[in-house]
Amino acid sequence: MALTAPAVSEAVAALLPGGRLHLQHGPIDIIAEAFGSPVAVRAGYGRAAARFATVLQELVAELPALRSPAAGVEGGIARRMASAVAPFHPAFLTPMAAVAGAVAEEVLAALIGPGIVRAYANNGGDIALWLSPGERLTCALAVSGGVDRVTVASTDPVRGIATSGWRGRSFSLGIADAVTVVARTAAMADAAATMVANAVDLAHPGIRRRPACDLHCDSDLGQRLVTVAVPELTPEDRAVALEAGLRAAEAFRSRRLIEGAALFLQGERRVAGALALEMGDASG
Repeated sequence: MALTAPAVSEAVAALLPGGRLHLQHGPIDIIAEAFGSPVAVRAGYGRAAARFATVLQELVAELPALRSPAAGVEGGIARRMASAVAPFHPAFLTPMAAVAGAVAEEVLAALIGPGIVRAYANNGGDIALWLSPGERLTCALAVSGGVDRVTVASTDPVRGIATSGWRGRSFSLGIADAVTVVARTAAMADAAATMVANAVDLAHPGIRRRPACDLHCDSDLGQRLVTVAVPELTPEDRAVALEAGLRAAEAFRSRRLIEGAALFLQGERRVAGALALEMGDASG
């Protein structure tokens, strides 16, 4: 997600048909939903809307630090972002890699309260979840490949889901069509999805890359080459790229940074951990 200085327009909060809450301000677009008593849900939506109204300006105030891998940050969301990317250093990763997940967490934290039994905040496919004991949620995934949803129960450690890839709204160093990660927080899932998507890669003359700053002048990736086109690959090449990404995902899982991952490339996939169990795929 690219952030710029907020325009004159203010944050928008509106109820959608079916009772979901839509929050939008600049590049941030969130769908949130709470389940519980009507009075509790209305109160929660009011809290979420009030908190959301200040989010973009808070982030923009710290943009120079958030675009640096080492600068100190001060705000609550910024600290959550920095904490999520820190375990992946010394690999280059700025707090911006966790912005969507961290914002989803912040909105969700404001939303939950007495009388609400389960809730989520979906920030462009990066999802923060809250479940009271005995509850579960089935979440749609922003991926292809025959898998479109994951169910999370209150007994599961997963509270965050995030997707990254070169076809998504953020830049990627790798060639994955999509990588979905489930983790204990949405911010951690967001950062890890970026890292795993970067790892799905191989040397191939047909893959086209350009400096990130040529595509977006203030990208935190600077001169780093990001993927802009991937040719049809052979099965062998797809396997090489996916296995590289799977090794990264398994390494992060062994460090308990993530709970599972699903990697998609040109109709093929690899899965690991919790998502391997969810999708009934033994290849992870």
